[in-house]
Amino acid sequence: MEDPNFLVGFDHGDDGAVYKLTEDLALVQTLDFFPPMVEDPYVFGQIAAANALSDIYAMGGEPKTALNIVCFPDAMDLDILGQMLLGGHAKVTEAGAVLAGGHSITDVDVKYGLSVTGVVHPKKVLTNLGCKPGDVLILTKPLGVGIITTADRVGEASSRAMEEAIRSMTTLNKYAAEILQKFPLHACTDVTGFGFLGHLHEMLNQEVTAIIDSSQVPHIPEALAYAEEFLITAAAQRNRNHLRKFVDFKGGVPFNMEELLFDPQTSGGLLVSLPASYGEEVVTQLEALGLACGIVGHIVEKAEKEIVVE
Repeated sequence: MEDPNFLVGFDHGDDGAVYKLTEDLALVQTLDFFPPMVEDPYVFGQIAAANALSDIYAMGGEPKTALNIVCFPDAMDLDILGQMLLGGHAKVTEAGAVLAGGHSITDVDVKYGLSVTGVVHPKKVLTNLGCKPGDVLILTKPLGVGIITTADRVGEASSRAMEEAIRSMTTLNKYAAEILQKFPLHACTDVTGFGFLGHLHEMLNQEVTAIIDSSQVPHIPEALAYAEEFLITAAAQRNRNHLRKFVDFKGGVPFNMEELLFDPQTSGGLLVSLPASYGEEVVTQLEALGLACGIVGHIVEKAEKEIVVE
């Protein structure tokens, strides 16, 4: 039997689950963890926490409590674990939430993340569905962190590129969400492992079509150069294979831009669909946060292809 208070589940790949407690209060729950993508354990802890907290913001919620999820080898220095947890704690505190404990297991590899619980008004829940013809699409962080961290693993990423990637990954989506909540959003998600196009595909639900202006997609500049050198991820190729039938790349879109749009992100930005009349005002306010952002496309009636990249 379906529970009428279970407002959002896994039916459409939303970022978190929502359960109504009262007419004015609902819980938002999410969980995410993964292995390190940077060398510094404190920075990794920050990134993992920012990534997990992001799902609460993508649902329109406010994080309240978090629990650590840790996999850690017996033979590894516990100081590394301590730094990782301190980084996570710093971001949970910045979010205004409480780190309430957690659970650890012994494993051959390091993995870390959080289970996060937040609150939201039942009538103010944001989901990844609801894009309407006439909407614009806004992305609140630059793409390319997957490509750049891949390049870094083989010693090819510049210090500047890594600094920009880390700044993006450690920035909470809290600040963008606070701006976006002032506007009538039709749909919202955060861009993570499925890449920009994968999460956009979930938003469109094969009901409308998105026209993407590749020249307006915010990105870390070096990411395109690294993609041109085939410093790309296996996950991006899985995204490409899965989405191939839904996406039409027009003739002028180069390979490296395609890779950027398929690139899996860690702690990526929010992707929102809202009426075009609010687009410029939203971007003006988001730009004050200091990360590359912008209007990346618009929504039209359903066409032959779900996504057209120009």
